[in-house]
Amino acid sequence: MTLPRTDPSQGSSPKQPLADGQASRACLRAQALRLLLLPDTQDKAQAVRALKVQDWPLDTGTQLSEPKGVPGRPPRPQLVQPSALAKRAVGTEQGRASLIHALTHIEANAINLALDIVWRFPDMPEAFYRDWWQVAVEEALHFQLLEAHLRSLGHAYGDFPAHDGLWDMAAKTKDDLLARLALVPRTLEARGLDVTPAIRNKLVSVGDQAAAAILDVILRDEIGHVATGNRWYAALCAQRGLDPVRTYTQLAQRYTAPVLKGPFNLSARRAAGFTEAELTALCGTPQAA
Repeated sequence: MTLPRTDPSQGSSPKQPLADGQASRACLRAQALRLLLLPDTQDKAQAVRALKVQDWPLDTGTQLSEPKGVPGRPPRPQLVQPSALAKRAVGTEQGRASLIHALTHIEANAINLALDIVWRFPDMPEAFYRDWWQVAVEEALHFQLLEAHLRSLGHAYGDFPAHDGLWDMAAKTKDDLLARLALVPRTLEARGLDVTPAIRNKLVSVGDQAAAAILDVILRDEIGHVATGNRWYAALCAQRGLDPVRTYTQLAQRYTAPVLKGPFNLSARRAAGFTEAELTALCGTPQAA
């Protein structure tokens, strides 16, 4: 893939952003921003899946200005620190609903993350934006599947508090595309590859086969989403002459990314494009993990 030439020390283009009135709304990137601002997540998911990508030119070179209210959010769930979230046994109805709600919230955030990377970072190849739009479409489906299952349990999205760790890292990396790729899809979202099988098994153990089937879909798609992050991270590192493993360590330290601890789902991580050098840096020796 051919990438624009940039200064390796810079995270994004130095272009001056256009004012809201100047930016064309008749392009896919502007549509991503419009949908990102929608406050109702159900409406957002439906609109993402309904939008016909072929009807919108990309306008890859325009740097759009960030309006107030990014991302659009519903009034609930209440956002709290992770330590404030109550732990409930999955064997109880309330505990299982709380777990499904947490997963639903992750997918709500994932829609926002994919839309944000489409509109925020200019001057990438067209394939970059089309890749991340497809991620947004699949995250919207995941949200809809989990939200419907949550309603079948007698609850709605917003009934439980949630934390905002995914979007916090997106906010930290809003001016640095390389860091965004390294620390959101390749770190926080890749963590889902490790934990999803265990969560699925817990749900099966309490007889929730429907939720387990949804997690099968999510794990399959998330391997592809993390692969997208890996592909574009590697491409940017190559274009800037950077070592991917060393650069990842530097970015993780600079942006205080969480330190990942095993066990790791190495087969899923390999399928998602992590190299053996990256897996060795992650867990010492992949064979021993």
